[in-house]
This record gives sequence, C-alpha cells and structure tokens, in this order.
Amino acid sequence: MQSGLRIGSIFGIPLQIHASWLVVVGLITLSNGLEWQTSYPQWGQPLAWGIGLASALLLFGSVLLHELGHSLVALWQGIKVNSITLFLFGGMASIEKESKTPGQAFQVAIAGPAVSILLALLLFGLLPLLPPTGPLAVLAADLARINLVLALFNLIPGLPLDGGQVLKAAVWKITGDRFQGIRWAARAGAFLGWTAVLLAFAGVFLLNAPGLLWIGLLGWFGIQNARRYDQMATLQERLLQLKASDAMTRGFRVVDADLSLEEFTETYLIPAKSPVYFAAADGRYCGLVEADAMQDIERSEWPRQPVRSLTKPLPEIASVTEGESLARVIQRLDAEALGFITVLTPAGAVAGVVDRGDLVRTIGLSLGLRFAPEEIARIKAEGDYPPGLQLGAIAQAIEP
Repeated sequence: MQSGLRIGSIFGIPLQIHASWLVVVGLITLSNGLEWQTSYPQWGQPLAWGIGLASALLLFGSVLLHELGHSLVALWQGIKVNSITLFLFGGMASIEKESKTPGQAFQVAIAGPAVSILLALLLFGLLPLLPPTGPLAVLAADLARINLVLALFNLIPGLPLDGGQVLKAAVWKITGDRFQGIRWAARAGAFLGWTAVLLAFAGVFLLNAPGLLWIGLLGWFGIQNARRYDQMATLQERLLQLKASDAMTRGFRVVDADLSLEEFTETYLIPAKSPVYFAAADGRYCGLVEADAMQDIERSEWPRQPVRSLTKPLPEIASVTEGESLARVIQRLDAEALGFITVLTPAGAVAGVVDRGDLVRTIGLSLGLRFAPEEIARIKAEGDYPPGLQLGAIAQAIEP
C-alpha cells in the first residue's frame, strides 16, 4: 500500500496518494454532506456538501501531519524517509531503517500520536471562539474528535500501529534484543487483528450490524501487516547470523600472473570458463584480473603483455572477510554497485566470491525456500533480486 501517485514533497519527503484514498475522500464527503444537510438545514445544500468535502480533505491533512511527526523525528535522527503515502486506512511513512536505540525508536513511534493529540487540543481550544452551530465550529469539533480518536487508536499496542512500535521499543529496551521487540509487538498486533475480525463477524451475523465489517477489514489489514513485520524480523535476523563464508563459492579461476594476454584470452576468456579471475605468482595471490581493461590495450600487444598488467592488487579491490554478516555483504554490493565481492581469509588470501545469486540461494535454504537453478543463474547473470525478496532494501534497513 505504500506505492501511489506522487503529488509533491514536504521537507524533501515525496508525498504520494494511493487510488483508495480517492474512494475514502468521496465516501467521507458523501456521509458528512448528507448528515449536515439534515442536522443544519440553514446551511443549504451547497455549503453542507462543501463542508463535507473540506472535512474529508482536512482529515487526511491531519493524517499527513501525524505521519510528518514520525518522519521529522526520523530525519532528525539522520534516517532517510522514502515517502509518505495516503491510502484507504489513513497514511504510512516509509522510513528507510530502524533507529539505533530503543529510546530513539520510541521517539519516532510516539511523535505521530503526539501531533494528533496536540491538534485535538488546539481545535478544542478554538471552539469557544466560534459560533456554536456555524460551519467552522462544526468542522473544528469534528476534526478535534477525529484527531483524538486517531491518536488513541494508533496507541493500541500492536503492530503495525504506533502503539505496537512503542511496545517493540519497550521490549527491545528490556531484553536488549530488537528482534524480540518486533516479534512481541507483531504477535500482539495479530491477536488484536483476529479479535477485530471475530467481533466483526459476530456483529454482522448475530447483531445484524453490517457497519462492523469496517472493523473486520481493519483487523485483517492489521493481521497481514503484523505477519510481514514478523517475517521481516526473521529475515533480517538471519542476514545478521549468516556469514560471508556461508554464501561464498569457488566460482573463480586462478591464472598465472605472467601468462600473456593472448594465451589468457585463448585459454580462459574465449571458452568463458569463469567470469572471475585472480592472478597468482610464486604461490601468492597478486590480485583481481580486470579482463575488461583488455579493450584499452592494442591487439598487437597481447602476446607481449602479461596478465599481471591487468591485475588490481587485493588490498585495492572490494572485499569482505569470511566472518562478516550477509547483511554487510549486501550493503557493500549495493552501495558500490558491484556484481560480486571477494571474500578473504584472515591471512588475506582469496577464500571465495559472493554474488547476488549466491546470496539468494543461501538465504533461501536457510529459510526453507528453494529457488530453481535456472532462477539462480538468471540472478547471477542479471544481478538483481527476485521481486518478492528485495534483499538490498531489507539489508539497508539494518543499522550497520
């Protein structure tokens, strides 16, 4: 639900609206317009409908300010906010990564409800200054109640609500384990979601109250999001537990550093036995062979130029140690736009190489997911991740 049409930006944060937002604006306008025509006939139909539309737009304005509360605190902590999206159930701020400490996570979580409560207090304080039955007073009272409900609803202690984020921060503080916090908050969110769904069904079938279906829909949305949080926590935890040595392969060849470029081409490049080559001499690695650089050397020079001339020393190439986490490996691959990264032993020798196909295969096996060899080969060739497993974005959300 976080994708939509971009309509602008606020404080450098892209603002988007989902198609479902237009539906809700129309329904709120219709509901309020009809109600206020009956309750305040002195307004007349045009004004009643106009105030109905204004209330719908100001409602989402309040939601936007709520999400800005989260976003500005995240920005203050140095965390990038990818977007704010308004949609069917309100709004959602897409924050790139987790706060560094439970205290900072609590600050981000509580900022949204704090903004909503402040708006409610300001609007309630404005009411005595307005004519009691005038459009502005009715609109202010309606928005004040909505902001208060928005704050209290979001403080329910279960993910994906803000109260769930607060619960996550509390468990994280107590246990010292961020993933434990996410799991407890996700379980609470799933429990509350199922409770809402069951209450909605009971209300519809036992009390003949179809209006409760909306609560059931909210509950189902909460269940799905709580499940995603739990799955994300499991995946991120696994990315920290698995090491480069778990994913690396020997998918490279070692060639003599003194071999001529002509022999290198005929023996290795034309048969295309491996995409990665390391040069060695006297039993020691010299570095990575940058085969693409051969394009800058005259063909007539190939018999006289050694492979050593194309070699980049090991200390200068992109590398990780065997013990570094897969999260760090993924972050390096994406940050430096690499097709693969070299894994070095503690002694500085080449232990293996890791590319995106190796990562997907290793993580898939760890989670009980099997990818077809053809899919792994495609990932290796194209250098991207499967649509449902965007490891780059997932690893980016983990604080280094």
